[in-house]
Amino acid sequence: MGFTDPSFILLDSVDSTNNYAMAKAHAGLAKHGDAWFAHSQTGGKGQRGKKWHTGNGENIALSIVIVPAQLAMDEQFKLSVAVALGCFDFFRSYAGEDTKIKWPNDIYWRDRKAGGVLIENIIGRTATGGNWKFAVVGIGMNVNDTAFENGLKNAVSLKQITGKHFNVVELAKELQLQVLQHIAAINRIPFESILRKYNDHLFKANEVVQLKKGNIVFNTIIKSVTENGQLATVDTIDNYFDFGEVEWVL
Repeated sequence: MGFTDPSFILLDSVDSTNNYAMAKAHAGLAKHGDAWFAHSQTGGKGQRGKKWHTGNGENIALSIVIVPAQLAMDEQFKLSVAVALGCFDFFRSYAGEDTKIKWPNDIYWRDRKAGGVLIENIIGRTATGGNWKFAVVGIGMNVNDTAFENGLKNAVSLKQITGKHFNVVELAKELQLQVLQHIAAINRIPFESILRKYNDHLFKANEVVQLKKGNIVFNTIIKSVTENGQLATVDTIDNYFDFGEVEWVL
């Protein structure tokens, strides 16, 4: 299914653009590439059940429905990488070379968080198992905010970086197309090349960081992300961590 004419739908207020897009997909009212943007999002979702605060029309709260027609159930990380690179290229075009991808798909500028991605999947059940019907890609991006809520001390926005005020809707449309272009590239570019670009811009690559596993905080050096989505680090030994296995201590 192509994305030649994806829709871009504006919502005044919604609890979560992902919830809204998911309902449309379940109802058969969404095609590949369709996107929903909310000026106000009251219950935005982030990774690990965290909330994503979007402010009142000052930031991007966007969800895009994806039909992963050329991807198998075990290739979900490929979609994650493509989405991360779309967000990265978009943000870097305004914020410059200090933009990085923090595993698995957060966008950072220097040591501060500029955006995040939450991908939720719709799996269909068949007699032989299941098929990956849809993915809903939720993206939150800080654009015009300059004062963040307590607990978001490491957040940063494009306005803080550039000193400019942006048209959030126009930026969201640009972001939608960037993400769709990167997803389309999965089918024509070897994944090794796509992953190489991801790792070339990996947050804290070749630096010592603190990670937390359970109740244990430890120092390790970030090396890369593997083709199956594991974070590879080295200290006294080589380590490979699945998403959700460790947390960053920043």
